[in-house]
Amino acid sequence: MQTKKRPSIITFSTQKGGVGKSTFTTLTASILHYRLGYNVAVFDCDFPQYSLIQMRERDLKTVMQNEVLKKMAHKQFTTINKKAYPIFQTRADTVLEEIEKYLDHQEIRPDIIFLDLPGTVNTAGILRALASINHIFSPITADRLVLESALSFTDVLTNVLMKEKYTEIRSIQLFWNQVDGREKTLLYENYEKIIDDLGLQLMNTRVTDSKRFRKEGEIAKTVFKSTLLPADPKLMAICRFDQFMNEFLEIVKL
Repeated sequence: MQTKKRPSIITFSTQKGGVGKSTFTTLTASILHYRLGYNVAVFDCDFPQYSLIQMRERDLKTVMQNEVLKKMAHKQFTTINKKAYPIFQTRADTVLEEIEKYLDHQEIRPDIIFLDLPGTVNTAGILRALASINHIFSPITADRLVLESALSFTDVLTNVLMKEKYTEIRSIQLFWNQVDGREKTLLYENYEKIIDDLGLQLMNTRVTDSKRFRKEGEIAKTVFKSTLLPADPKLMAICRFDQFMNEFLEIVKL
């Protein structure tokens, strides 16, 4: 009997809030599922806010109330002939068991499972969950506190978890997010030297600040961050998210 292929388990994880982990989970999952033909599932473990569960509820209301988006969604789902990717509410200490239960009941298994995890390693079950993830992407900004927290977190994952025999981690990647073009290049060069000296991996793509169009409902005829529709290609190009996706795909080798 042929063994079913295991999905890749991926997370955008960081110890600091507000640097984009839920946003990147949504953007990446939607591009993969709706535009690139992969099958995706998302497990929202970020207790108690469960921001992705809430985002899906908001997205459903937004699409139903906007005729342009409603037509866009109808055309999309008719064309790809599959449903929206599921988002499950769970907790870090039970998510691995929940994933196995889900996979046991799927005739067509997802290619990728995203975990949206809490932002602290003190959460029950978080280290066990992280050790079972294949690829960890950690967004960072040019802020000393954010960077120190991210480097400490990534260093623990790299030098503790990845050296354990049981870990499933294949790669841990830092990447710049919310890059402001007015910031000095030398600032990034100095930070990148620190990252390199620690032996940590840094993606080449620098995602620029996208505040002006990343909020739901700001643009009536185009979409950026949505759990039901993929980001508009022009908006992706503006903040270099298209470049990020190309590099992401090279790393995870789906």
